[in-house]
Amino acid sequence: MGRFIEGQDRHQQTLLPESLDEFIAEDNAVRVIDAFVGELDLAALGFDGVHAAATGRPSYRPAVLLKIYIYGYLNRVQSSRRLERECQRNLEVMWLIGRLAPDFKTIADFRRENGKGIQGVCRRFVELCSELKLFSQAAVAIDGSKFKAVNSRDRNFTPGKIDRRKQQIEESIKRYLDALESADRTHPGEFVAKTDRLKEKVKTLREQMRRMDDLSEQIEQQPDKQISLTDPDSRSMMSQAKGTGVVGYNVQVAVDTKHHLVVAHEVTNVGTDRGQLAKMAVAARKAMGKPKLRAYADRGYYNGPQIKACDEAGICAFVPKPMTSNAKFEGRFDKRDFIYIAKDDEYKCPAGERAIFRFMREENGLQIRRYWSSECPRCSMKEQCTPSDYRRISRWEHEAVTDAMQRRLDRQPEAMTLRRSTVEHVFGTLKYWMGSTHFLTRRLRNVGTEMSLHVLAYNMKRVVAILGIAGMMKAVSSMKA
Repeated sequence: MGRFIEGQDRHQQTLLPESLDEFIAEDNAVRVIDAFVGELDLAALGFDGVHAAATGRPSYRPAVLLKIYIYGYLNRVQSSRRLERECQRNLEVMWLIGRLAPDFKTIADFRRENGKGIQGVCRRFVELCSELKLFSQAAVAIDGSKFKAVNSRDRNFTPGKIDRRKQQIEESIKRYLDALESADRTHPGEFVAKTDRLKEKVKTLREQMRRMDDLSEQIEQQPDKQISLTDPDSRSMMSQAKGTGVVGYNVQVAVDTKHHLVVAHEVTNVGTDRGQLAKMAVAARKAMGKPKLRAYADRGYYNGPQIKACDEAGICAFVPKPMTSNAKFEGRFDKRDFIYIAKDDEYKCPAGERAIFRFMREENGLQIRRYWSSECPRCSMKEQCTPSDYRRISRWEHEAVTDAMQRRLDRQPEAMTLRRSTVEHVFGTLKYWMGSTHFLTRRLRNVGTEMSLHVLAYNMKRVVAILGIAGMMKAVSSMKA
């Protein structure tokens, strides 16, 4: 007799069929989804179709479709077609939605038409985390990362790409015309099929040239001088790797430093992080319900007005200054070698001379004060300082704010290590879950909805890991409506 574990006969009938609930363990995360959605006020969050219409074909409850999406994103199933199949074969989903089986179009339409509500659910979960006192440290790490759109690089055009493509087309046309001329001269009347094929290729290339001219005119009308054909809102952006780029979106997140929960996020199609610091920090402080906040970010966020806005909002920013001094690179003194004396509003140079205030002017929308010393032409250290007659020092009128931030950084040398260890793995996890394609939807509004679902799933998994299923169920049952 064999010693294998044998399964049941699939044709065996039972007198009392097993209920679906018997297949779902008490510590199954799907019960958390059911309880969480059950406690939400979907109408207040902005979902459509919460109240059934008096006429027409009956529709699915928004709660049913929301449960499908939360389950799908928790289990790395984001496609509406794949979610349709899960509804028909997955016992957990059958239990969750009562054996309903909406088609993929109904599922996809729900995500597209309820972006506001889905983003509200994501915010509500962050509020729940705040109510559970999970944000006790009042500190966040802010960072951005480039995520691929459905638009390929070949379907994104800039003036440079247009010029290179035109040059390639012109070279191809010339090559085919030379081949035609050679065929006519050496074999007149022969190779008719080859000649016709070459003429067709030349015609196709000339049509492509006209299309490039049309695209060039459209690009000139765009403020950022680029256009994407598949997803019009996606943009070509430089990635972290030198010399590489991606057509996609810039996702900004603020992650709390204790439990690594995403407290605020935003999807933009702006390729740089320079103007994102204050907006993300204020959003994080509001979401966490804290009067004060510490915000850590990398050099890409260094921007005087943004740091000043954080300071005015009660947020202590920690952003290192970029090392871009040409003087230091060339072996001369840079601005850090000059000591500012606040009470006299002047600088002390490395030679011990005083550089006094001369005038103020506007540069790039900022009021810049200029200083220099009258002793520069006679200074023995002039060659180490400047090739000009005078070493002029520029100072933003509110530079005291950035000086105070630099002193905070000097007192906390581990600040950037804390930032990196807090936020970097969040992006790695999200991109791993999303796969190589990243976003599946088009347009900024829909991509923002998709990102909210990813963030909600990430946060839910984190809280379940912190509290456990039983603790999470208890927390959800005590949610404030």
